Amino acid sequence: MSDTPLRLGVNIDHVATVRNARGGAYPDPLRAAKLAEEAGADGITAHLREDRRHISDADIDGLMEVLSVPLNFEMAATDEMQKIALCHKPHAVCIVPEKREERTTEGGLEVAREENRLAHFIAPLRDVGCRVSIFIAADPKQIEAAHRIGAEVIELHTGAYCDAHAEGRVDDAQRELEALRKMSAFAHSLGLEVHAGHGLSYDTVQPVAAFPEVRELNIGHFLIGESIFRGLTPAIQEMRRLMDEARQ
Repeated sequence: MSDTPLRLGVNIDHVATVRNARGGAYPDPLRAAKLAEEAGADGITAHLREDRRHISDADIDGLMEVLSVPLNFEMAATDEMQKIALCHKPHAVCIVPEKREERTTEGGLEVAREENRLAHFIAPLRDVGCRVSIFIAADPKQIEAAHRIGAEVIELHTGAYCDAHAEGRVDDAQRELEALRKMSAFAHSLGLEVHAGHGLSYDTVQPVAAFPEVRELNIGHFLIGESIFRGLTPAIQEMRRLMDEARQ
């Protein structure tokens, strides 16, 4: 366990998913971001996808204007997204893999095979003051490559662990959790700041939150879903409580 504060980043993408289902202006992701901030979120995450399936360019413009907490701008490693990030200069950018046909991000970024390209891609982002994070699997090769290209942060993909837990595959879930634990420690030993996220829920968050090397969890889809039943503020506050409990 660790008494180091653990930050909660709330991803508001799927407020925009609901809005876009009707093509109107409601519900407003910016309102959700401000509510999350008031509920105790330490940051807001938004993924501007190439196909704009949820978050829009106007949402990013608005978030940069209204937020008091940092914005973590998730983006693919494309020239278009780099240009947008360089224009806004958010606190952090998280480079994620992206495929048009996927429902959600299916895995971590392949850094080791694209090391040279990604090193050149993130350099301008670092030069303007963005903290660069790389979303990767719990794999030492990918962590070492992220370190070599100059990323300051890695975000470990927790989806395989959460999926195994949800499907009752106990041994697989434990195996994935152990890999996350080991790779959190390994990344920390290289001087990388360690974040984690994808698929985390009330049932799965505490084992990951207990890793002393993890400094931030980014959680979205579950919280937006849970807010239908209990409201966004109580949903976030309960996640915050569970994270703090695991840390103490």
